[in-house]
Amino acid sequence: MRLEWLEDILAIAQTGSFSGAAERRNLTQSAFSRRIQQIEEHIGVELFDRSRKPVQPRPTTQAQSAQIEQISAALRQLVADLRRGDRVASNRIVIASQHSLTTSFAPRIIQAIQDREEDVYVRLRSANLDDCFGLLLSRQADLAIVYTAPDLGEDLPGDYLESLDIGPDRLIPVLRPDLAQPFLSGAGASDVPCVAYPSDVFFGRIMADRILPRFRPGLTALPKAETALTIAALEMAAAGVAVAWVPETLARPGMDLGRIADLSPVLPDCRLTVRALRLRGQLGRAETVIWDHLLALKAGGQGIGIDPGYQTGLGTLRSPPGVRGSVPPETAQREIPNLGHTTLLPR
Repeated sequence: MRLEWLEDILAIAQTGSFSGAAERRNLTQSAFSRRIQQIEEHIGVELFDRSRKPVQPRPTTQAQSAQIEQISAALRQLVADLRRGDRVASNRIVIASQHSLTTSFAPRIIQAIQDREEDVYVRLRSANLDDCFGLLLSRQADLAIVYTAPDLGEDLPGDYLESLDIGPDRLIPVLRPDLAQPFLSGAGASDVPCVAYPSDVFFGRIMADRILPRFRPGLTALPKAETALTIAALEMAAAGVAVAWVPETLARPGMDLGRIADLSPVLPDCRLTVRALRLRGQLGRAETVIWDHLLALKAGGQGIGIDPGYQTGLGTLRSPPGVRGSVPPETAQREIPNLGHTTLLPR
């Protein structure tokens, strides 16, 4: 059964006449009628009741009309896929992205690339840091986008990887605004309820090495829940379960909507870097296009992170607060970005 035959049958069913179907199929009525007869001879049954005006599909044809439409659509898609198969194969790239970056950075990177190169086909795989390296080294991914932190000891696994730092971010403490206000005003309790990360994941190591040791004297972290997913930690903070440390790019939409507040003026934060990684050696066209685009952004000062006044090819991101880390409550005035105004706090 040819695709064009299926489309001929559907044209008659949809227009209700041979003349209308012939016009839709860009054939003369006589040529179209001969083709329908050829289809019926090939199948061995009459498909249409020609004694009725307008022409009506016979019951057997009517009963199979939905399946005919499905098969016709599937065959058209198959033809399209086969025709673009070589092009897709040569322009296909697999990106392994750390979970939190899959939500925040990766979609913007992909959109920026496709705005310039519409033929590039991207498959995005979300994984933890170690698995991103594994996918890259096993050649199941062509590019990895991961977080790093200064002097954390997260060395690249071998000199056969090429890296490119493409933008800054911060790991910041956030909490539902009404619960955050006592901390920001200096009236919070000495125990800080927090969402913990497992010790064997990247942000678990950041918490242990960079966040918890920098709590000011008198403050104690009190774990209330644990998750390996930053998006889950963010939702727990928004629900008021506990303070969660999440990437600022992930938290920014909720901060702008007033769902969560930034506690980095009074609790430690940690600077992060978004890094792209690839294997050295011969590269495909899609890999070259994406890497060259990232290089151009970096060379033009158009990273994708959160720096003061950072202008990017992917949009303008709001600058982080001017006061970071462990700050005593005596500070008289602070700007709380998520609230969108300057709040006067007691001395």
